[in-house]
Amino acid sequence: MPKYIIERDIPGAGQLTQAELQSISQKSCGVLRDMGPRIQWFQSYVTGDKVYCIYIADSEQAIREHAEQGGFPANRIEQITTIIDPATGD
Repeated sequence: MPKYIIERDIPGAGQLTQAELQSISQKSCGVLRDMGPRIQWFQSYVTGDKVYCIYIADSEQAIREHAEQGGFPANRIEQITTIIDPATGD
């Protein structure tokens, strides 16, 4: 299945408390359980006013459905075509 990066505009994201992050995570996981195996959350990165999420999904539409059902913004969705890291240069 394709891998996607989702950019979510969330003002003050970097100041969210552990309890708030836990609540967001629980909500997301609940929606994912309901949606079944066609979508899974891999990892997210929190910055000052944005959250960048990596998802594996059968389509961009599945990402949008997850965002809508969870009440999360999905301001930009891009399919990841290649991954590089320091070992790529070896």
